[in-house]
Amino acid sequence: MRHVPVLLKEAVRSLDVKDGGVYVDGTFGAGGYSREILSQNPKASVIAIDRDPTAIQAGQELVREFAPRLRLIEGRFGDLANLISQPVDGIVLDIGVSSMQIDQPERGFSFQKDGALDMRMGHSDLSAADVVNTFKAEDIADILFRYGEERHARRIAQKIVESRQHTPFQTTLQLAECIHSVMPHKKGDIDSATRTFQALRIYVNDELGELERVLRASLPLLKTGGRLSVVTFHSLEDRIVKQFFKSVTEGKKHINKYAPAGTSEKPAFSILTPKPVTPSDEEIAQNPRARSAKLRTLVKNGGDE
Repeated sequence: MRHVPVLLKEAVRSLDVKDGGVYVDGTFGAGGYSREILSQNPKASVIAIDRDPTAIQAGQELVREFAPRLRLIEGRFGDLANLISQPVDGIVLDIGVSSMQIDQPERGFSFQKDGALDMRMGHSDLSAADVVNTFKAEDIADILFRYGEERHARRIAQKIVESRQHTPFQTTLQLAECIHSVMPHKKGDIDSATRTFQALRIYVNDELGELERVLRASLPLLKTGGRLSVVTFHSLEDRIVKQFFKSVTEGKKHINKYAPAGTSEKPAFSILTPKPVTPSDEEIAQNPRARSAKLRTLVKNGGDE
């Protein structure tokens, strides 16, 4: 299945793509956002980033198609400050795992098909199998609760530790079956293994840490009027983005005792989405994975920061 970019039109529209503008697609994937930006304005250019070597390799065809307006870089978007030095007009981020990665059983992101219990998006020493086979029960439980919001984290972690004593975990279905043995799946409900797989994926790839780093690194790169648009897929991600946007859009109070009471400096950034943009019913019907997506956008104001 080819990756279907979520909120594609809305995200690119939020960037307000201009003639001669330079835009960063921090999560290239299959190139959906990059293609839309470049197609929408033939005078715009894109610098795209992805940590997944397979995405970089597959993206070379798009690089040739839009040469010289598309530049593709292999790297973590959390390292944005080290990857890009020039000012840009906009940055778009699609946080989380892509459909391509989910649909490749050998990557180990999903238990819909059996595959190696890996879950690494890029080059990393730690795999999901390493976590479940070597971590202490309390550490596994902490990961499941913190990153998967799994209420039954301790019960699942204990079962994992008990099971691995007989046979180490090697495949996705092996882990899913272990979870199902203590958390039976009810028809119509979200599969009881879903939160555990989400938690392991986020932990192995340090996804929340990467998100926090890219948010901090993005703002200094934006030109005046530049925009940062972020699409998230679950509450942990959205909470980080929402709180970060709030923290940089609150005006600084004057500390001068002679200044009029209550005056404050104009904030350097403004939120363009008081309420996050969500997918239409039509998009959700066509792509069920879009159902939890939220888009938030920030713009850099004029004047001194």
